[in-house]
Amino acid sequence: MAVSDVPSKEASVLRGHEGAVLAARFNGDGNYCLSCGKDRTIRLWNPHRGIHIKTYKSHGREVRDVHVTRDNSKLCSCGGDRQIFYWDVSTGRVIRKFRGHDSEVNSVKFNEYGASIISAGYDRSVRAWDCRSHSTEPIQTIDTFSDSVMSICLTKTEIIAGSVDGTIRTFDIRVGREVVDDFGQPVNCICISNDSNCVLASCLDSTLRLLDRSTGELLQEYKGHTCKSYKMDCCFTNTDAYVTSGSEDGQIFFWDLVDASVMSSFRAHASVVTSVSYHPKDSCMITSSVDGTIRVWKT
Repeated sequence: MAVSDVPSKEASVLRGHEGAVLAARFNGDGNYCLSCGKDRTIRLWNPHRGIHIKTYKSHGREVRDVHVTRDNSKLCSCGGDRQIFYWDVSTGRVIRKFRGHDSEVNSVKFNEYGASIISAGYDRSVRAWDCRSHSTEPIQTIDTFSDSVMSICLTKTEIIAGSVDGTIRTFDIRVGREVVDDFGQPVNCICISNDSNCVLASCLDSTLRLLDRSTGELLQEYKGHTCKSYKMDCCFTNTDAYVTSGSEDGQIFFWDLVDASVMSSFRAHASVVTSVSYHPKDSCMITSSVDGTIRVWKT
């Protein structure tokens, strides 16, 4: 039951990681992608030509998340060694290591201008770091969560974070206000829609939930996949017409945003799908898995 406008044809397989790939992300223009995993490395690829470009090694434990600035000049990464690494993309050099989290770090994002990094970790905190100063201390710490913080999204003025305590918390940096939306289920990934009106939350009861950001109203729930014990990404397609997620049985699901019907599902990997990333402009996506591969999908 495939639909023609969602990518379900395998275009290439990117191999090189030894062990599970924990995240794969397109860069801002979709020309390149980054991956990271259990083998403590970050890798840069041209997914459209199936070419590995560069490997970044410095982490002492598994790398759980990676993000790149808009101009593609800097990287940030985090993982099991409790540190946030700030890299120069072209040289592969670590510019700075930020320390302050008390345990593993799950998620990192640059702000819009690449001037600061926001991180979230198992120590129930979200921290902000200044890339321009030489201090390795956080410039801000948010610790109102009662459990592990798994995922963060940023807007120009807000930090949005999803936690195992069942909440999504939105912090307005300008006025210092916090808004809490409680799902009652552990949240392991959040993603913001392209029009910034909605947040999609992947919960550990095998349900994706769509939240209206302005009212806090639960708009829709998406089911069919299995998500009970792994951190798995979810995302919107670039037109916001569909939402997509991996599944612990190796499948990828696409749902219609409005009526939540499953538009397409197919076996993508031999094991748990850890990450899905949709191209910013084209009908193309990349997925990563515990099976050690990154796969590129086109229509």
